[in-house]
Amino acid sequence: MAIARAAELDLVEVAPTERPPVCRIMDFGKHKYRQKKRDHKHKTHAHHGRLKEIRVRPKTGQHDIDFKIKHAREFLQHRDKVTVSVIFRGRELAHIDEGRKVLEQFVQSLADISKPESPPSQQGRRIVCILSPK
Repeated sequence: MAIARAAELDLVEVAPTERPPVCRIMDFGKHKYRQKKRDHKHKTHAHHGRLKEIRVRPKTGQHDIDFKIKHAREFLQHRDKVTVSVIFRGRELAHIDEGRKVLEQFVQSLADISKPESPPSQQGRRIVCILSPK
């Protein structure tokens, strides 16, 4: 205690259950501040897998599809899941095979960094496939 007072610091009991109890001379206020900062940093950098969605139509141009594949690749590299939706409007429902081709193109282009969680399924006027990072 005398050494801690002379140094104008605190005597902190680190391990009270040990025999003999372990104490440390430190600035306890500064220690609590650093610990709070460290805990806050870990909370903000924790990544929770988010679900991103990419929507395309069966008549979407090849350049636009390539651009959306590029975005999906970035999402997957950030450890996010990607939902690829092919949306049909009007008479496009007569050409569901075109939409399946677009979806297969997505799955094949992203096969190196992702795997499909479920096979493509039709839900009303859309075909949906969820891709998760490998």
